[in-house]
Amino acid sequence: MSCPTQGPPHLWLRAETKPLEHRAALTPATAQILLDNGFKITVERSTQRIFDDEEYVKVGCPLVDTLSWKTEAPADAYIVGLKELPENDDSPLHHTHIFFAHCFKNQGGWKELLHRFDVGKGTILDLEFLNDDKGRRVAAFGYMAGFAGSAVAIDVWCHQQIEKANIPYGALKPYPNEDALISFTKERLSAAVANNKNEYPKVMVMGALGRCGTGACDFARKAGIPETNIIKWDINETKAGGPFPEIIKADIFVNCIYLNQKIPPFITQELIDGGDRNLSIICDVSCDTTNPNNPIPVYSINTTFDKPTVPVPTSNPKPLEVCSIDHLPTLLPRESSDMFSHDLLPTMLALKDRKASSVWNGAEALYQEKLAAART
Repeated sequence: MSCPTQGPPHLWLRAETKPLEHRAALTPATAQILLDNGFKITVERSTQRIFDDEEYVKVGCPLVDTLSWKTEAPADAYIVGLKELPENDDSPLHHTHIFFAHCFKNQGGWKELLHRFDVGKGTILDLEFLNDDKGRRVAAFGYMAGFAGSAVAIDVWCHQQIEKANIPYGALKPYPNEDALISFTKERLSAAVANNKNEYPKVMVMGALGRCGTGACDFARKAGIPETNIIKWDINETKAGGPFPEIIKADIFVNCIYLNQKIPPFITQELIDGGDRNLSIICDVSCDTTNPNNPIPVYSINTTFDKPTVPVPTSNPKPLEVCSIDHLPTLLPRESSDMFSHDLLPTMLALKDRKASSVWNGAEALYQEKLAAART
């Protein structure tokens, strides 16, 4: 296994190019700890990152131009980011990249991306697959993804009750902190419940025992949804295999499972077309939109912060919307980044002796496995 550097690791924090992505894989606080441990860190300027450029300068990180990693980053630098690389680019990739590549589960375009790394002799060390010796992820946005997904789903339901489909659901913007999001949702929920015969919505969370599902349930609870209205499903409830008519009995469905194998669909077109559906909003936090095993095969596109929901075609007169934003934690970008970067820090520190790290060795081995599959 080859490592990018023989001296102190050089981390190059690239600017995110995904629209409205405000999070950062490395915060100024974790950058300072890494610098104190001998790392070199270069930070690309960014106008959309939740942390101001000067916050990195204050801890000792030099700034460089946005996307300059493509031409200026040394060959031994690790290019660190979160979301996908710039679109409309098929150039070879030469560096070792640490990010969520979204290509190891055969998502759309997976072969094309791996081909770019293959040609350029680069490497993907995928943040989604950094696992410890017990197979547990060392860092994940799962809790905050579920938390934010639940918030959006509940707010869409509120909008449906208040506006009665007269006005489309509008764009989302990040909140400065969790308290602001909860306060806003409580106000919206109060108005919506008043318009719904004083009945709170039933919120069904799939994968409720995981980090993501826990976040979804926690937000519903903090927003004021009664505990009896939060329906928690996990492995025991789904082991018989779907589809599950219970889903359409809920008003809100938040899918938080981690999909790693083919499973029967949770919901089908036949179910949503049925005449006794209460369900009016699905938030697919798992967002396996282009995965061939997507268990919610009633939609086919990812939504965005600019347009958070899409209608699901159905013969049922009751409208149904889907939210499938694949970077929901950026609804609370500072808190999400702080939590993730803190959890990732010990693994980043292990880059000083990468060959001795089972986490990084496992990530390298998985990349080689997926690269071989893409060549066939």
